[in-house]
Amino acid sequence: MIQIRVTRSVIPNLFTAMNMFCGFLSIVHTNQGDYTYAAWLIITAALFDALDGIVARLTHSSSKLGVQLDSLSDVVSFGVAPAFLIYSTYLNNYDNIGLIISALFMIAGGFRLARFNVQLVGFDKEFFYGLPIPLAAITISSLILTFYEPTFGFQENIKDVIIPLILILSLMMVTKIKYNSIPKISVDSIKHHPFQFIFYLIAGVLIVITSGKAFFYIFVFFIVFGIFQHLFNTIMLKK
Repeated sequence: MIQIRVTRSVIPNLFTAMNMFCGFLSIVHTNQGDYTYAAWLIITAALFDALDGIVARLTHSSSKLGVQLDSLSDVVSFGVAPAFLIYSTYLNNYDNIGLIISALFMIAGGFRLARFNVQLVGFDKEFFYGLPIPLAAITISSLILTFYEPTFGFQENIKDVIIPLILILSLMMVTKIKYNSIPKISVDSIKHHPFQFIFYLIAGVLIVITSGKAFFYIFVFFIVFGIFQHLFNTIMLKK
């Protein structure tokens, strides 16, 4: 009789699998022209991506296998899916140039994940080198949700920003600029990172009030803040 052994690592890996599944569904819906739903699926994948880490810590089931599986899922959900989404909604107007730019985002994300795996020491980190790929993907998704109209396409006032944005997101993922990770929710963590929690609280309120329209601006602010923080730290170290 065949016995199936279920370990604790199965639980977070199920969340990781749902992350990958949402990425696949996003690609399918992009192919069908349902771009808004495809964008929400990428955001849903990001929620599963966050939950698998939380569950792994709670169940003490973090593993090297889980890390590799997580990265493979991220390539699908936050690399291929948003690259195909932005290509289908706008960059396809630029033929081969548009194809290369959208593929660049996916490739940069792949390098970002590979570097993370190679440099990983422990499973809890206070910061990451380079923009995390889920944040880059959510920025693209929120761009669609905020400025894309199913009938008319992107609003005219945002079209000139799209290509520079994709190039900047791609570059930011492979730089060594430090981005703070989301701290654990605890009394000690709030005491040590009060401004981060205030920012998250304000961001959450704005997202609810604006029915998700503030998503894009919040993530752009986060990306730009990381750049200025890096420049500030670099200047201070030289003094």
